[in-house]
Amino acid sequence: MSMSESSSPMGRLGGALGLGGAGIYIHIPFCKQACHYCDFHFSTSLKKKDELIQCLAKEIELRKDELGGETVETIYFGGGTPSLLSNDELRFLIDTVYKNFEVSETPEITLEANPDDLSDEQINELTTTRINRLSIGVQSFFERDLKLMNRAHNAEEAKNCLSEAIKSFENISIDLIYGIPGLSNNEWISNIEKALSFKVPHISAYALTVEPKTALASFIKKGIVDNVDDDLAHEQYNILVDKLQAEGFINYELSNFGKPNYFSKNNSAYWLGNPYLGIGPSAHSFNGDQRSWNVSNNTKYIKAIQNGELPQEIETLSKRDRFNEYVMTGLRTICGVSLKKVEQDFGLDYKKYLLEQSEIYIDEHLLYIDGAKLLTTKKGKFLSDGIASHLFKIT
Repeated sequence: MSMSESSSPMGRLGGALGLGGAGIYIHIPFCKQACHYCDFHFSTSLKKKDELIQCLAKEIELRKDELGGETVETIYFGGGTPSLLSNDELRFLIDTVYKNFEVSETPEITLEANPDDLSDEQINELTTTRINRLSIGVQSFFERDLKLMNRAHNAEEAKNCLSEAIKSFENISIDLIYGIPGLSNNEWISNIEKALSFKVPHISAYALTVEPKTALASFIKKGIVDNVDDDLAHEQYNILVDKLQAEGFINYELSNFGKPNYFSKNNSAYWLGNPYLGIGPSAHSFNGDQRSWNVSNNTKYIKAIQNGELPQEIETLSKRDRFNEYVMTGLRTICGVSLKKVEQDFGLDYKKYLLEQSEIYIDEHLLYIDGAKLLTTKKGKFLSDGIASHLFKIT
């Protein structure tokens, strides 16, 4: 018996923001120390924190008309390390959003946090703010892994903060990383089981990637750290899927697993093509036709905002760009790529092209068509980004 659209996982993902609504992402570009694998924009100096927070609020005010009156469904503090902000600073920024935008009666307001910042006192104080979701960057419960990645917390802090957080917050997500050099499959299983022991409703798990110009890339080049093993990462992804699905989690996007009704609304908005504003240095925005991104430099950002200018670059997306983005995001999610939508939005030629390019992957059991949707098989999901790149329209 087939599930209805509203009761199916696809319906739940689409329905999370299917009635419209927008998101606001606020980038907090500060960290206590640099993780060896990270290539995001941040500074380990907090000297300009007060100035920058004022500029974040001013950018929110400057851009109050950009969402065209759409209701804000999600506010997301990302970084960097947003948990470095005080509760008063978080309240100030949230209040600024409420003063300048129409906000849903039940918005999802997420704070990315590191375990070392979440003391018992801090967790209790966070309950007095509008924040209702925590995304906690655990990454691993093994000291060896945390040291290799140069995380600011230790395994004991991770366990302690989760033990306290679950007493005060219902909606918690844990971040984990697999494919770490030296991490065995048994240790990976131990990490998953430890995360599950806290009964959180959402887990995000990412394969460790070696980004250029990071400390990790340098260590691997010098032979100090073993290179990432893609085959092992693939094995560990499959272990992850099997373990979490057995516990009732839905793998609704390549790296994201949620219990029913606990999918990330913020992330779902990106994948479904909803508009969002990115506030802060390096933050990206999308309005359906254009993408824009702020300068990745705190000093330049502050100077521009203080002068009433938006330090951003804008790119208008062509039909081909929008098609390629839809294929990329669609294949990563349980929504898949709707052949009907492709024909409606891009034309019959695009649909024919997509089907022709997909044939080889369907023959290899990496893709399949179900209900006029192009989807990845279990075997193909881990490879979805690579598959999507071969389905892109080039000319």
